[in-house]
Amino acid sequence: MCFSESLLALRRKALEEVIPYYSAIDDIAEKNTARILEIFRKHQIASYHFSATTGYGYNDAGRDKLEEVWADVCGTEKALVRTQFVSGTHALATVLFGILRPGDELLAVTGAPYDTMQSVIGYAQDSPGSLKDFGVAYREIAMTANGEVDFAALKNAIHAKTKVALIQRSRGYSLRNPLQISQIAAISEYIKMIKPDCICFVDNCYGEFVDSLEPTAAGADIMAGSLIKNPGGGLAATGGYIAGRSDLVEMAAYRLTAPGIGSEVGSSIGGNRLLYQGLFMAPHTTAQAVKGAMFAAAFFSLLGYTTFPGLNERRSDIIQAIQLDSPEKMVAFCRGLQKYSPVDSHVKPEPSGMPGYSDAVIMAGGTFVQGSSIELSADGPLRPPYAVYLQGGLTLEHVILGVMGAATEMASLV
Repeated sequence: MCFSESLLALRRKALEEVIPYYSAIDDIAEKNTARILEIFRKHQIASYHFSATTGYGYNDAGRDKLEEVWADVCGTEKALVRTQFVSGTHALATVLFGILRPGDELLAVTGAPYDTMQSVIGYAQDSPGSLKDFGVAYREIAMTANGEVDFAALKNAIHAKTKVALIQRSRGYSLRNPLQISQIAAISEYIKMIKPDCICFVDNCYGEFVDSLEPTAAGADIMAGSLIKNPGGGLAATGGYIAGRSDLVEMAAYRLTAPGIGSEVGSSIGGNRLLYQGLFMAPHTTAQAVKGAMFAAAFFSLLGYTTFPGLNERRSDIIQAIQLDSPEKMVAFCRGLQKYSPVDSHVKPEPSGMPGYSDAVIMAGGTFVQGSSIELSADGPLRPPYAVYLQGGLTLEHVILGVMGAATEMASLV
């Protein structure tokens, strides 16, 4: 692992810049760990909760207790935490199809949602089985020039058939800032002032445990995300979660299983230990990823690139966007990062089409859990401004090495 003297000098400089910011990240991690520990103690988590079940999974004590724990962690009434969710998009789609009915309207208040969600909605492109196919109307409100929700447009957009307001916390494949918890609270409160029965639904992917509260503890009605991102702590092998008002979560559960069955079934074939342990580890693991993202921002800023967010900006997700301005640099970045992966380091990433994406996507991520975004990975669509999106990192040390590997590969283009 030999790096040039110039890159090693930049590493030292970047670390000098980021270390003063790390104590605030550690404080959040400690608060969240204390909160989770207290909840585990409250629910008297024991080793028998880790046992596997089969078949229908009736009376699965470990599964049911895990969902009680999650509801407390999220500051809400009910949670659905299942390995039967194949991705965060699946969990989000389950909420939308569970709640919305023909003639209802979905309003995206943070602009166009993440690429895979656009396929679920079906308005950017035809998608069989989409919400559009089922007669659900859709509109979106562009964010303002400074990357904030347009409250004036929001006031005029909500009407009698607007049933769900979709709030995407993270930046997705954009260069806007992620939403802070205080902003989500303000958006939810404003929507309720206009239409009290409008359901505020947060796409919480990449945001869990970056702050000391989750959106459902700050006014959102329901949220969803993936267990192979922040809340799985790098240990969950698959799955997703939904948390929120009990009636809404149960409606989503009817969509996941069947009406009348809902959350009562779903076996834990492999046991629940890794889901419990991953949740317990999540605050620390998320903090490592945030620290790594801050290092990447400092390091690539020193190299002359524009980074989103900048080092001194407050964070609300684990994603670090780096504007590279060319597809060749995107590919080189991902190949360099892949070389410093613990798994599949010999693989050379190539841009390709992906289900649910409208552009070719380059992805790097030699992860122990396939597709895990809390482990170090990077990806991005090959379209202007050719930004790569770095996320995750189980340890800060690995992020530092991966970032330097990416920079080394990019330097070979010159």
